[in-house]
Amino acid sequence: MSQWYVVQALSGHEAKVRKKLWENRLTAGMADLIEEVVLPTQNVSEVKAGQRKVVEKKIWPGYLLIRMQLTDESWHYVKGTGGVIDFLGGAKPTTLTQAEVDEILQDIADKKEGVVQKHDFEPGMKVKINEGVFVNFIGSVVEVHNDRGRLSVMVSIFGRDTRVDDLEFWQVEKVTDES
Repeated sequence: MSQWYVVQALSGHEAKVRKKLWENRLTAGMADLIEEVVLPTQNVSEVKAGQRKVVEKKIWPGYLLIRMQLTDESWHYVKGTGGVIDFLGGAKPTTLTQAEVDEILQDIADKKEGVVQKHDFEPGMKVKINEGVFVNFIGSVVEVHNDRGRLSVMVSIFGRDTRVDDLEFWQVEKVTDES
């Protein structure tokens, strides 16, 4: 009976590892043992050089899900595939429960349908400016323009509120309570 496992892969090589595991299973005689290999991804909207693009990003960098029958041969096949580091659980791979798998697959399906903003700034959120004339100033987000990748922040200069417009998302960072 097949079960779901988590496989750790070299970061940045997950897609290649997925392709190798899936395509080489036939020639390695693993077609009956390896049933599914999933690389969890989502569509993310980001702005680069003033252009809005939707790109596919990994939900869990460095990890794949694999549904397989675990035998000595299938274990060696997966472990011997280039780019595979190990199974979660090491020599005794940990299986995922059906409830965990259902939740993960539903989450992946939900994320595939929509587009997530790379930066989730909202009006009222506290941010620190990391670039430009107002570097190190902390203020509150006033406006967010996701389509242009820009926002406006209200900062206090000498006790007076001053609006800083047209900051790019990468020029600010969220301020947490611990900061």
